[in-house]
Amino acid sequence: MGKPTGFMEYQRVAEGYEPVTARIKHYREFVFTLNDAQAGIQGARCMDCGIPFCNNGCPVNNIIPDWNDLVYRGKWEQALEVLHSTNNFPDFTGRICPAPCEAACTLNINSEPVGIKSIEHAIVDKGWEMGWIAPQPPQAKTGKKVAVVGSGPAGLAAAQQLARAGHDVTVFEKNDRIGGLLAYGIPDFKLEKSVIERRVKQMEAEGVRFRTQVIVGCENVPAGIVNDATTFISSEQIQSEFDAVILAAGSEVPRDLSVPGRELKGVYAALEFLIPQNKEVAGGPANPISAKGKHVIVIGGGDTGSDCVGTSYRHGAASVTQFELLPQPPEQEDKAATWPYWPNKLRTSSSHLEGDTKRIFSVATKEFIGEKGVLTALKTVDLEWVDGKMAEIPGSEKIVPADLVFLAMGFVNPVGGLLDAFGVEKDGRGNAQATTDGEGCYATNVSKVFAAGDVRRGQSLVVWAIREGRQCAREVDAFLMGESTLPR
Repeated sequence: MGKPTGFMEYQRVAEGYEPVTARIKHYREFVFTLNDAQAGIQGARCMDCGIPFCNNGCPVNNIIPDWNDLVYRGKWEQALEVLHSTNNFPDFTGRICPAPCEAACTLNINSEPVGIKSIEHAIVDKGWEMGWIAPQPPQAKTGKKVAVVGSGPAGLAAAQQLARAGHDVTVFEKNDRIGGLLAYGIPDFKLEKSVIERRVKQMEAEGVRFRTQVIVGCENVPAGIVNDATTFISSEQIQSEFDAVILAAGSEVPRDLSVPGRELKGVYAALEFLIPQNKEVAGGPANPISAKGKHVIVIGGGDTGSDCVGTSYRHGAASVTQFELLPQPPEQEDKAATWPYWPNKLRTSSSHLEGDTKRIFSVATKEFIGEKGVLTALKTVDLEWVDGKMAEIPGSEKIVPADLVFLAMGFVNPVGGLLDAFGVEKDGRGNAQATTDGEGCYATNVSKVFAAGDVRRGQSLVVWAIREGRQCAREVDAFLMGESTLPR
């Protein structure tokens, strides 16, 4: 596992960024992948720690020490093979995963962790560069047909695994591009869409059929959710034409803020801003929401909020302020108390550094204020947190000028009409009810209908979606064939 003394000899080397002044002028990726020597040094830092907690910190259980060692030894093609053995799309996770594996790295106890994510990124990019990544069509076909509803990472992972097992797989997507939130939601400067498109081409060569602009089960999608569909297919038709169905449509219903003035022009859900930007970058019409010269407030401190921050700077916003309901986390986590688990600490994204981002914690929005139907300000109140409960601080109300507000407070559940159309039971949060372990896992209460990814677990990470897609594929394969050789 790397060089025995490497963790004492070498320091962590992070991926470099294009300068802010240059990168805010475009929407391309701006991260510089580690070169061979840098990646080798990072691999050398991997300790012979006995129990590699990074494996369990990673939701897909990447065999991290093995490919760290292979990169250190210059065996890149073997490293790629090990990487792909647990993860269908390391080119996605190597770019946008928050790297819980690094939080779990043993070296992180008293030093900086191994740059696991940067090594993963380097391995898969070299794989594409060298032509090592090629279609893997099945040796024989089973004659079984599987429908996958939704083309996000869970749906894509399940589809690829099942196609390689010999099943005829059709992926249905209501929008005009494959990828789910990878394609429409995550900005191009974090994930260029050519990265998705080359995987789609690989999967097509493996036998997967993609049908875009097709909505399954429910014709009425709530306002604010992108829907490019021109064709409707009923749940009954899908169930009659396919031997198994996987629902992998994600969790798309945004958490709203029901306060006075919500209807004002200038107050938008985050994806109402981000998705049109994806379409503009792809050559579509201009984003109808412009932040140029405007004072922008982003409500929500997570990744989606950060995406709104970075996109606003690229528009030329006059200022960007980010509100967070929770108190400000510590700048440095208490490693003795949290390791190897995901720590609570202040996280500053590359987008925050692209301008003078003002981040305000422990604040709630009480009202949106406007004139003639147009937003002009917010009324806020400061909060105090005692024993995990929040309370407003009397007399702390403020009026904050604003031209645009983006609500980036997460997503509450999948579109309910889809689950209702199939008759799938829901859990208490409105997600598809299905277990992840034991006999019948990932199966819903409806015969031959399965659920995986955010549609089942709720809003989560791309790496969790890939894990569930792979595991669900194994269960579907076993359901169709009586047994399965697919990895779990």
